[in-house]
Amino acid sequence: MSRLKKLFQEKKQNVLSVFYTAGFPKRDDTVSIARHLQAAGADIIEIGIPFSDPVADGPTIQASNKIALDNGMTVKLLLEQVKEIRKSVTMPVVLMGYLNPVLQYGFEKFCNDAAAAGVDGLILPDMPLDEFNEHRALTTSLGLDVIFLISPTTSPERIAVIDGLSSGFVYAVSSSSTTGAKKGFTSEQEEYFRKLKNAGLKNPFLIGFGISDHQTFSKASQFSSGAIVGSAFINLLKESNNFESDIAQFVRSLKA
Repeated sequence: MSRLKKLFQEKKQNVLSVFYTAGFPKRDDTVSIARHLQAAGADIIEIGIPFSDPVADGPTIQASNKIALDNGMTVKLLLEQVKEIRKSVTMPVVLMGYLNPVLQYGFEKFCNDAAAAGVDGLILPDMPLDEFNEHRALTTSLGLDVIFLISPTTSPERIAVIDGLSSGFVYAVSSSSTTGAKKGFTSEQEEYFRKLKNAGLKNPFLIGFGISDHQTFSKASQFSSGAIVGSAFINLLKESNNFESDIAQFVRSLKA
């Protein structure tokens, strides 16, 4: 059983997944941030693969991508960092990124190397579903969960297809916008969450985009298995002078 499946089997609510960009703020911070997140009580770490044109991301994560690339981050280096993370971190590790760097690395080689490094799951938002069908046997054989995204505009029919192809969990985007911390959810967003909760999905789902504090994390967790925080954490890393204490406080404040 994969680490993700085991987590969701044991924990039905308030699962906290924290996203950060590999190689940010400094190239070698990737490993220490993962260790501090585990010590602080996060449930999943979601590491972003730096890319020069992260079109779905808001200015905060876009800026972190540029800094990471300027720091010399590459896919190969990220996988080496994951190997180092695995020496002390037992929680699920998910890599999230755009398809272009993965294709440049070589999709089959990337999957093999990711699995060997200790990666549990992949989120590649711009990978077409038809293209994934060609690779599904490979990711399944390697024990890699592949997570797809749904949004408020995704039709019920497509949600069913995405749920059928996904494993580990489904990533529910809270709004049809770019990433970024926002204040609260609208009644329309809550209705969307409620429909997903009642949709009979085979996978658990986590809500992302707009999760920034205890209020938004708690509200999202009322409808789902938990939530994903990204931009708010990137902002913390940018300002932090002490990762250990600041990350611990950040996770505590979200879970309250």
